[in-house]
Amino acid sequence: MDFWPDGAPPPLSSTITGVTRVFTVGVVAIAAAALLIGLSGAEQAAGPDTLASPSVEPLFAEASVEAEDSVPAPPLNFDVVDEEARALPRLHSLLVSRRGELLFERYYNGIRPERPANIKSASKSVISALVGIAIERGLIPGVDTPIATYFPELARDADPRKREITVEHLLTMRPGLEGTSNRNYGAWVLSRNWVRHVLARPMFAEPGEAMEYSTGNTHLLSAILTKVSKTSTWQFANEVLARPLGFPLTQWPRDPQGIYFGGNDMLMTPRQLLAVGELYLNDGRANGQQIVPAAWVDKSCEGRERGPRRRPQGPGLRPQSDFDGPPDGFLDPTRDRRYGYLWWVREFAGHETCFAWGYGGQYVFVVPDLELVVVATSSADVSEERRGHRRSLFEIVEGLVMEPIAAQARVAAPAHENRARTLKRALYRWRIHSPVERRL
Repeated sequence: MDFWPDGAPPPLSSTITGVTRVFTVGVVAIAAAALLIGLSGAEQAAGPDTLASPSVEPLFAEASVEAEDSVPAPPLNFDVVDEEARALPRLHSLLVSRRGELLFERYYNGIRPERPANIKSASKSVISALVGIAIERGLIPGVDTPIATYFPELARDADPRKREITVEHLLTMRPGLEGTSNRNYGAWVLSRNWVRHVLARPMFAEPGEAMEYSTGNTHLLSAILTKVSKTSTWQFANEVLARPLGFPLTQWPRDPQGIYFGGNDMLMTPRQLLAVGELYLNDGRANGQQIVPAAWVDKSCEGRERGPRRRPQGPGLRPQSDFDGPPDGFLDPTRDRRYGYLWWVREFAGHETCFAWGYGGQYVFVVPDLELVVVATSSADVSEERRGHRRSLFEIVEGLVMEPIAAQARVAAPAHENRARTLKRALYRWRIHSPVERRL
C-alpha cells in the first residue's frame, strides 16, 4: 500500500526537512511543558504579588502569538452586534449570556421570543444529556452496553459486527453503519419502520473505526430511551431535564411506531436553549440540583478527531476535505471541529468551545473559560452554507462577541496566566496548521 499522496516517497531532502520539523515540534512541546511548570513554580516561590520571569521564554518568540494578541480586539459593542445581525435575512435570534447574566437578546425577521424554534440537529445534544441522565439513574448500564441488548433482532443479522455496536458508538457517530443522513435521508424517513431501517443498513467500517454523521444513530438512542424509561422520550425529557430547568418541552415529530424523533426537529425557544447552555456551562447543575452528571458534561465536550473526511460529518454537509471550500467559495468555518458525545468542539477566539449545531444555523455555544453562552437560531428551511450565512454568523459571534470578551478576560487576568494562555494557543496552532502534522 502506498502511503504517499502520489504513490512515491518524497525526495530525501524533503524527508529530512519533515523529520526536522517533527523534532522541532517535539522540542517546542517539551520546552512548553517546562515553561508551564516553571510558571506554576515561580508563582509559588515569588508569592501572589511578584512573578519571576522564566529564562526559557525567549525560546518561543518565533512561535508566539503575542504579535497577534498585541492587536487590540474591538470593544464589546452590542449596538454593532445588533446592526450586523440585522443584516442577516435568515437569522431569527441572538442571545448572549455571561456568568448567568443575559447581556444581549434580540429577535429578527418577525420572530417573537415565545415562538419555539426547530433546532434541527442541535436536538442531538439534548439526546446526549438524556442518555447521560439515564446512565446515572441506572436505566442504561453504561456507554459500553451493546445495543443488541435493546434490539434483539440483531442476533439474527448476517453481519456479526452489528452485535459489537455499543451505546458509545452511537454517541460518537462511529457504529460503522451506513448513515441515514444526507443522500439517504429521504428514503429513511419515508420507510415504514425507522428503527428497523437503521439497523438494516450495511456496515462500512468496524464499530468505533470511522465517523459518519447520521441521525439514524441518535434515533436509535431515542428508541433505547423509550424502552428503558418505559415512557416516551418526550415525557422522559420533560421529567428529567425540562422541568428541572423550569420550562415545559413542546412535543415534536414521531416515527411511524410513535418513537419521538431522536436527534432532529425538537422545538425549543431561544431562552430554553440558553438554559441548556447554562446547564453545561455550570457542569450540569441548575436551580440548586445536579441535573446532568458533571462527568457526563466533561465527556460530552471532550472532542475527538473525526478521522477520514470521506464520510458526511455535519448537519447538511456533503463529504469533503477539511480544506475544501463550500459552495459559496469560502472555507467552512467549522472545518477544524471535533466531536464528543453529540456535541461539537472547536476553538473560538482562542478558547475551547463546546457547541450544539443544527441545520440552517441553530447553535448553542458554551465557552467555559469565558463563562459565556451564546445562542443563535435561524431559518431551518435552507442550508446555512448558501450565501455564507454560517460564515457571517460566525464573524459576529466570534469577532464581535467572543474576541472582545476574551480581550477583557486577558486584561483582567494576572500576567502569568496571560503568558501561559498565549503559549498554549501558539502550540495549539502550531499543531493544527503544521504541514507535517497534516501529513501524519
